[in-house]
Amino acid sequence: MKPILFALEAHPLSTVLCAKLGAVVGLHSYRRFPDGESYLRIETPVAGQHCLVLANLSHPDEKFLPLAFLTATLRELGAASVGLIAPYLSYMRQDRRFVDGEAVTSRIFAKQISQMVDWLVTVDPHLHRYHSLDEIYSIPTRVVHATPMLAAWLSTQTNAVLIGPDAESEQWVSAIAAQSGHPFAVGNKQRHGDRDVVVSLPDLTKYVGHTAIIIDDVISSGQTLLRCVQALKSQQFRQIECIAVHGLFADAIDQLLMAQGVRRLITTNSIPHSSNALDLSDLLQAPIEASLALLKKPKD
Repeated sequence: MKPILFALEAHPLSTVLCAKLGAVVGLHSYRRFPDGESYLRIETPVAGQHCLVLANLSHPDEKFLPLAFLTATLRELGAASVGLIAPYLSYMRQDRRFVDGEAVTSRIFAKQISQMVDWLVTVDPHLHRYHSLDEIYSIPTRVVHATPMLAAWLSTQTNAVLIGPDAESEQWVSAIAAQSGHPFAVGNKQRHGDRDVVVSLPDLTKYVGHTAIIIDDVISSGQTLLRCVQALKSQQFRQIECIAVHGLFADAIDQLLMAQGVRRLITTNSIPHSSNALDLSDLLQAPIEASLALLKKPKD
């Protein structure tokens, strides 16, 4: 029995995952009524079938309701199971109540998703104060780590120095540097607001003439990277690149980074973008198959 893969919007992983998993493309119709409400119709028979939903959860507020309608309809139509493949997992930022009255949205979002699907596969979620997704998700979760992929790509680059923009990135960047064989340095970040960031770097004089490659897990507002680029330019670096797992690129920050002298942006295809140069499908295949195998295992 082949699984059926649905995607509410075009995603670069859809076709390749169907091929690797031997999955059938799930057909559906989706549109919005003039008042903004959603219309959804499942066109592929799903009764008794294991269904996969591939979702791009960047800018999640506009995508959550369509996702809820899709997963609920699949269940109502008799799907044997519904699993969520969310290469980028949103709502991981607010992991505590910093000020009285704030919503801890990571827990609320996790509770809602756990009620909608049977399992979740994601890539490098931004775990900060949580040790694992199991702290907030009540369904089986599997996390894929893209570090080896980034390190493999970086190992093909010559005369490079890797730059971590802040102390939080040091452990991650040092591991990638060890795997790729490049030297690295880590900056110091002071954040005064969502878009008010100051980044200072150590003396990198001995690396001038190298290509400076800034590494991050998520490029969101991009202000940290932008300040890091400016700090590198002040130390006379002329070849600057950025590589990240997830590229959100809010407020057209990708264009601003390029205008500021970044030669190349490289991201995985977790979120569709022109910078997608690293394909996650090989990394995703095994955990998806393991999630399906667990559901298909006969119960005692």
